[in-house]
Amino acid sequence: MIRIAAVGDIHMAPETRGTLRPAFETLPDVADVLLLAGDLTRHGTPEEARVVADEIRDLGVPVVAVLGNHDHHDDRPEEVTAILEDAGAQVLEGRGVVVPCGGARVGVAGTKGFGGGFVGRSAGEFGEPLMKEFVRCSRRCADGLRTSLERLGEQGCDVRVALTHYSPVPETLAGEPLEIYPFLGSYLLAEAVDTAGADLAVHGHAHAGTENGMTNGGVRVRNVAQPVIGRAFHVYHVHEREPVPAGASGGHPG
Repeated sequence: MIRIAAVGDIHMAPETRGTLRPAFETLPDVADVLLLAGDLTRHGTPEEARVVADEIRDLGVPVVAVLGNHDHHDDRPEEVTAILEDAGAQVLEGRGVVVPCGGARVGVAGTKGFGGGFVGRSAGEFGEPLMKEFVRCSRRCADGLRTSLERLGEQGCDVRVALTHYSPVPETLAGEPLEIYPFLGSYLLAEAVDTAGADLAVHGHAHAGTENGMTNGGVRVRNVAQPVIGRAFHVYHVHEREPVPAGASGGHPG
């Protein structure tokens, strides 16, 4: 059993320095890995990123993160990423990473993701160039997530997790105004997860949303925005995939 700790939308700033560290220091006792689902800072400044870095440095468990829209606000996501990686985190965008958890190998595929809405009420690549680019941005993020999950599958990971900031399903947005759903996630992310296969999908972004959801393919989705889970992190337990005999296909569904 793999223990996956996750939280998003911690929105750190200098005045909140040290508030999460005491809880994070308990992670080696309760979890095998920590996933950070974006919006780690308030405005995406290097100063705020250094606060996050101090919270996660030398925790004793691997830390894997994606950035969120707040982390892009100051137009310095590369600097934010470098600061977090200097503290030991692996920050993903359109790629995956394999982290050892005891004797198991956990593959995490990550992207910030983007908006666009959900089946039946989603934006399309039609009309003005800006609208086309909006949807294409979502599609690029989803394509990167799918490719990363597929590559992790080829590497024989015992568990695969999709880590995003934007939501792949509308169920975990319940509680948010319907009018803003198109800006909170995209069905393209769920399609990527279902096509490539995963054991768990975690996201943030929807502060007034709901924790539990599921893709059409049966993959558990969890909204780990801190205002939703109401704690420093939540731990999810995921069973390792059964070995697949030679010549057979399968494992855990979706």
